[in-house]
Amino acid sequence: MSAAGYRFEVLTAPVHEAMPAHLTVRETVLLNALRKGAAVAALYPDACVVAADTLVALEGRALGKPASLDDARRMLGMLAGRTHQVFTGVSVEQRAAGELEAIVEVSHVTFRKMAEGEIEDYCRQVHVLDKAGAYAAQEDPVGLIAGIAGSRTNVIGLPMERLGRLLSERGILPGKR
Repeated sequence: MSAAGYRFEVLTAPVHEAMPAHLTVRETVLLNALRKGAAVAALYPDACVVAADTLVALEGRALGKPASLDDARRMLGMLAGRTHQVFTGVSVEQRAAGELEAIVEVSHVTFRKMAEGEIEDYCRQVHVLDKAGAYAAQEDPVGLIAGIAGSRTNVIGLPMERLGRLLSERGILPGKR
């Protein structure tokens, strides 16, 4: 959002990110974005609250944040040479105005094939433990991403193309709070 020129404050929502087995990846990111947004909007009802949740999915199976470096290596190995999806749920809420809108953006990311040594190098160079799928498109020192179909900003953090339209509809433009 900073790169797009928006001024904002970052607050951590006191919400545990759920991954219910009965929900699809799309439904899970939407649920988590809505829960995070509602928690913050309850504290700041006059603010425009943007909340998001992102998961990586391979063959319909969600890959959240790795629990350990071994888990990160396993995830990167699974993604190597394949195409996966990045799902981001975003909610925009202005509680005092009674406004709530939520979207889900999906991008398709293809990784090139990687040797074990390259995965190890990547894990040494990037903080993989706080990243869904154990990678960050904005930090790609080994060139693991061969291509992205769909929103690149979605893969980096937030689907700014669609989020920008949602904010603009509410009169929130870059440079304004």
